[in-house]
Amino acid sequence: MTWSLAFDPVVAPWIIAVLGGVGAVLLVLAALRRVRGTWLRALALAALVVALTDPAALREEREALSTIVALVVDESDSQSFGDRAATTEAMREALVQRLAGFDNVEIRTIRAGPGGANADGTELFNAANAGLADVPPDRIGAVIMLSDGQVHDAPDGAPDFGGAPLHALISGSEDERDRRIVVDNAPRFGIVGELQTIDYRVIDEGAPAGTAVDVTVTLDGEVLDTRTVIAGQSNGFAFVVPHGGRSILELEVEPLEGELTEANNRTAIEITGVRETLRVLLVSGEPHAGERVWRSILKSDAAVDLIHFTILRPPEKQDATPVEELALIPFPTTELFVERIDGFDLIIFDRYQNRGVLPLVYFDNITRYIAEGGAVLIAAGPDDMGPASIYNTSLYNVLPAFPTGETIETPFHPTVTEAGQRHPVTRDLAGADTDPPQWSRWFRQIVADDPSGDVVMAGAHDQPLLVLGHEGDGRIALLLSDQAWLWARGFEEGGPYVDLLRRLGHWLMKEPDLEEEVLRAEADGGTLTIERQTMGDTVGPVAVETPSGAISDVTLTEVEPGLWRATLPAGELGLWRFREGDLVAVTSVGPANPREFVDVRSTADVLQPAVDATGGTTLRMAEGGRLDVPRVLQVRPGARAGGADWLGVRMTQSSILLGIDRLPLFAGFLGLAVLLGLLAVAWYREGR
Repeated sequence: MTWSLAFDPVVAPWIIAVLGGVGAVLLVLAALRRVRGTWLRALALAALVVALTDPAALREEREALSTIVALVVDESDSQSFGDRAATTEAMREALVQRLAGFDNVEIRTIRAGPGGANADGTELFNAANAGLADVPPDRIGAVIMLSDGQVHDAPDGAPDFGGAPLHALISGSEDERDRRIVVDNAPRFGIVGELQTIDYRVIDEGAPAGTAVDVTVTLDGEVLDTRTVIAGQSNGFAFVVPHGGRSILELEVEPLEGELTEANNRTAIEITGVRETLRVLLVSGEPHAGERVWRSILKSDAAVDLIHFTILRPPEKQDATPVEELALIPFPTTELFVERIDGFDLIIFDRYQNRGVLPLVYFDNITRYIAEGGAVLIAAGPDDMGPASIYNTSLYNVLPAFPTGETIETPFHPTVTEAGQRHPVTRDLAGADTDPPQWSRWFRQIVADDPSGDVVMAGAHDQPLLVLGHEGDGRIALLLSDQAWLWARGFEEGGPYVDLLRRLGHWLMKEPDLEEEVLRAEADGGTLTIERQTMGDTVGPVAVETPSGAISDVTLTEVEPGLWRATLPAGELGLWRFREGDLVAVTSVGPANPREFVDVRSTADVLQPAVDATGGTTLRMAEGGRLDVPRVLQVRPGARAGGADWLGVRMTQSSILLGIDRLPLFAGFLGLAVLLGLLAVAWYREGR
């Protein structure tokens, strides 16, 4: 309860001031003339002025507000090392017990956990500001941060806590040591097949520099090299970008004896492979309706550099016309199939007949090209079945199916087989999910037996229509019809020829997204998605290794034929590894090299400037393995708020007004009686 005096003038204040001034002048003149009763008149005037101001005594009922003490608990990834988390929680509980003995103190625990997959570092000050957003600054008694000291949003000066002291209680010990690997320079993009170089260093914190250590370099799960380097020195590593799309290059250094954690002993670099050009050679045996479809599909892809030849003058059409008078380009067989064959990513034989244009020995070179990583697509036509068939060459040894020489000419709907429903080339083709499929018919098909590859599409009488095969390091595909152009022309509403032929070409050129057997992992926000593409009926569990080294198995669920998937929370920042059989996938959650793991040793240096600016104190939570709980004292605003073994809480003076009682002092008969009484006494005194 508090008392105060309030005024509520009944007339304008300037009127009261004029009245008081005039009265004062008259009183001064009366005093100079020694008029009897002047002092009584002064009292009467003063009473009148006071009455006009309507004074009142106020009695306030107030309730004192509590002082807020914020305990900001660091639960970031670096706090999981050693016994930091246990020590921090024990200190929090001890402080809660000590603060509970204070009258009118409210404890607010603010847990600053991992900032999520997109966060980079520990942000305790942002968490504290968010947790105290509803608290007036003058009610904050103290902010106590329980952390390892590796805080990445610490201000250079005093934090905005309304003048309250900031105290830092540091977990961990001062003699910690750790080894980490740092990438100084790395490309984000690289041309497929060309050399790229990265620069890196191994840093030993708390250990002598100059130690020889082993570094292992892995690309997409396959070890490229293991080399010995000197800690503290800059090193370089050159590698060839293996394929288009995303590649993960990992560098892992051997652990340091007694180090704090091995989580930062490895780092990852994500490099996107870019193909400079995809060189495709299209050889058409003769002009036909489907030739333009192949050309249009290939020319529409900006990444494809197409070389197209059509055999317009086969040997049987030779005549006596002089060569210089022919408006035809000679077919450069030696240049294409001997000198420059390895420069092509894909060779397409479109209704090609072996009529002596290519010597048989050149097909031996094409067979070698396939085995060493090349790709060949054979689009068969009705003229390919005779003695001049391309199948009567050494390509016979690598074909995924063997034509019988028979041609079926009857209407049929191309259908996706059971294997095709799993294969990425034909899976999810628009219109394939009905019987018959929602696309037009074809009318001609070449019969083939003994398919050794994957039959992904079937035609008339369930005969193989599209067969995909692997040979050595290369790939070969067999399309046993020349009527895909019917889909392109819109016959009977056409069909998905663009998707089919483009996927087919890119599968032959080893597009990573079209691999039959592959394990993928992607991080999106706080979720990890694992995908397993397979041609098999089942997949095994996927072993998941977290950045901290914990390993667990995850069971995948089939979401569509040939595609299995699972999701799990990305609970840690850093590099995650996944393995299923011989397949390996890696992905990075959050930044590729998060600040959380740049330096994981506990330190007071980061928080010390902010602590000093508020008059707080910095203490270690444990010394020699024993929890050292500081004393907690109440301090006045502006006073010293911390010492070697204690920390202070500034108690608030804030309160809530519950009610006001008002007692007028010159109101009603009381005021009138006082005025009349003084006037009467003054007149009486003057009359004597």
